[in-house]
Amino acid sequence: MTSQAIGIDIGGTGIKGAVVDLDSGELLSPRIKIPTPDGGRPRDILTTTRRLLTDIEPSVSDRIEALGVCFPAVVKNGHTLSAANVSDEWIGLPAEALFEEELGRGIRFTNDADAAGYAEVHYGAARGVKGLVILTTLGTGIGSALLYDGTLIPNAELGHLQMDGTDAEKLASYGAKAKEDLDWDQWAKRLQKYYSMLEFLFSPDLFVVGGGVSKNARDFLPLLSLKTPIIPAVHLNNAGIIGAASLAAPLNSA
Repeated sequence: MTSQAIGIDIGGTGIKGAVVDLDSGELLSPRIKIPTPDGGRPRDILTTTRRLLTDIEPSVSDRIEALGVCFPAVVKNGHTLSAANVSDEWIGLPAEALFEEELGRGIRFTNDADAAGYAEVHYGAARGVKGLVILTTLGTGIGSALLYDGTLIPNAELGHLQMDGTDAEKLASYGAKAKEDLDWDQWAKRLQKYYSMLEFLFSPDLFVVGGGVSKNARDFLPLLSLKTPIIPAVHLNNAGIIGAASLAAPLNSA
């Protein structure tokens, strides 16, 4: 029997999840997405996540115990130490324990970009790549993951590096593009500045670009001029789901 786990990816605009094949990284059920409640407050997100899980579970015949949840925050020892595009009420909460109580089972809880990076290094664009890979997710904000020789270095918050006196994600995220109605060329100029800064600071061997906009990679990646190769994520906007499920795999065998 193929090993399976459920992955749930909580973002600033949507909460999505599915059953994942842990051998291939493919989704075994339809991806279900529910809008993130306005304000992103803890009680509202916990309730919405439970409703999403209830919608996912009928797609499989047997209950799947392994469950991974990823979240847009620095996650350390099960606590959320920051809050990106969700309520500041999350800061300092024992979020892992709160989700376990709400969902009625043990979970693996991690940062959303770290989950996406884990998916790409095991099943996607960063698989087998030596040296330093920087994955960035261009969405409501900018998430990031550092992967060195296939090992995840958690909680890199590179979307908060300063660019023109403010957080880079406020200028260069896909959310900023949409908010300011930038065309691809205008947005690419901001991305050029952002990725050039990452190149200078980290000398990476590969950039991987994820998030929903990565499906339009041909519209903006060719506009960038970098020394480092830059490619779209294989799993696009499903990478967080896949990575969250994969990180939960030890729970399945415990």
